[in-house]
Amino acid sequence: MEDFLRNNYSLLTRSVEIIAAVVGLLCLKKYKSTHTKYFIYYLVYVALLELIGSYPRYVANYDSLLVVKNYLKGGYFEKNYWWYSIFWNVGGIVFLSFYFRKILSNRIFKTILKYSTLLFMVFAMLYYAINFKELFFNSIFTGISLFGIIIILGCFIFYFFEVLNSEKILEFHKSINFYISATIFFWWLIITPLIFYEIYFSSVDWSFIFLKWQIFLFANVFMYLTFTFALIYCKPELKND
Repeated sequence: MEDFLRNNYSLLTRSVEIIAAVVGLLCLKKYKSTHTKYFIYYLVYVALLELIGSYPRYVANYDSLLVVKNYLKGGYFEKNYWWYSIFWNVGGIVFLSFYFRKILSNRIFKTILKYSTLLFMVFAMLYYAINFKELFFNSIFTGISLFGIIIILGCFIFYFFEVLNSEKILEFHKSINFYISATIFFWWLIITPLIFYEIYFSSVDWSFIFLKWQIFLFANVFMYLTFTFALIYCKPELKND
């Protein structure tokens, strides 16, 4: 099992991400008049983000990239922490906030998300500026991740509150926004505890590394396959605007 994860973890994860993105593009015409089209763009964004962000693995595994490997060795960009800090820890949160503001009806909820996200972006920029040399290129920013989790939690609370207090609850099983919200909520519920143990993610403790890979693999496969199913199964929903 450990050898299988070591050799196939990235391949399996990237595969389900690409499947979801491709299915999304194939369903784009179906959802072109709804806010779901933005989520499809997000799936494509994630697939590209992960493919590009895996560059340390490429330079380590392919001899043809030896020149690039030597160039990056010992430099700021040798590891990909900076890439995920910008485009996942911040970019991913900003998008999800944007998407939920699109599908929510309550103006107060939308306003809260809008200004809390702006505050999050300001906080992230200041945090990056203060810790630029020490942490930006070498580790994940736990403070930014926790702030982002609060934003995401607010999105879920507002959305489920609206569903429970409207007629949407009668047909929630047909709503793609419900599948998206419930699946992402489940993913964050599983992944969040691992943030606190990120410091142990090193070659020193391979038992923890394999455990983390197993958890991430299960969560990612479940999430992206659920997205794929929802895009095919659900019907387009009318815009709230």
